[in-house]
Amino acid sequence: MAGQRPVPGGVVNWLDDSRSLRAAERILDAAAELFAERGVAATQMADIARAAGCSRATLYRYFDSRQAVQSAFVHREAHRVAAAVTDEIRGIEDPGARAVAGIRASLRLVRSDPLLIAWFRPDDAGIALGIAQTSQVIEAISGSLFGSRAGFDDQAQLARWLTRVIVSLLTVPGHDDADERAMLERCVAPLFDPNHAARLRDGPPR
Repeated sequence: MAGQRPVPGGVVNWLDDSRSLRAAERILDAAAELFAERGVAATQMADIARAAGCSRATLYRYFDSRQAVQSAFVHREAHRVAAAVTDEIRGIEDPGARAVAGIRASLRLVRSDPLLIAWFRPDDAGIALGIAQTSQVIEAISGSLFGSRAGFDDQAQLARWLTRVIVSLLTVPGHDDADERAMLERCVAPLFDPNHAARLRDGPPR
């Protein structure tokens, strides 16, 4: 990998790498592969150090616990997914439609990435939900779904609830895409746009 300085035996000389941010990113990349292969709960710090090619002492210089590695990975990926979702739904003006499209895009992006969907297996979903309720994830979700449309009185609370909806659907998917979309349109969209419920009830204009 570019930027690494190998030493005899093919081991990365972590202590000689002054770019700590890139070093931390490499640790997270190595951890991600293990999370997908072994499970999040089953992956230990020794496993991560071995996969990253560094000592446990070096690993602890960057992350002081297994939970810190897990949180850093989720925060990184939440911001990455949120940025992609924001780009995808940028042109949608209706707040309710924007929320539905944003959640559906989030589901698709996570499900299409083996390193992300692995977090929502039965043994690991609780870890994912716990980290997903932290402020960094909530801010990413809020910024993506609300954008510059401020004015919701309980924006952080709503973003926290929507995060639970996303985690729930990733853990226990709907029957199919149409089923999930219908649920989101009836249960989520009205929270953003009260008129949306009336449009669903009355059907399209004649």
